Amino acid sequence: MKPRNLFYAALAVAIVVASLTGCQKPAEVGPAEQAGRKIDEVTQKAGAELSQAARETNEQLSEAAKKTSEKLNEATEEAGRKIEKAGEKIQESAREARDK
Repeated sequence: MKPRNLFYAALAVAIVVASLTGCQKPAEVGPAEQAGRKIDEVTQKAGAELSQAARETNEQLSEAAKKTSEKLNEATEEAGRKIEKAGEKIQESAREARDK
């Protein structure tokens, strides 16, 4: 079941449970309270699963950002080397032109 559907089902049961709480005897655990406990259990489990999925997604995004940063650094260094070579060639051409 999808988390969204699970949430709506849990919400519907919670509303029913809330409306029936005035009808049950305090000493007995009736079907409404059992259903409420089950809803609590399912909701906690779904929350834990969503938290785990969020943590895993965050780790994947962090790793992708790190790799992207490394690639950008490499590209920047390579561009810097090429610009430096171009500057050296310009200086060499200027020296040759001056010496003529």
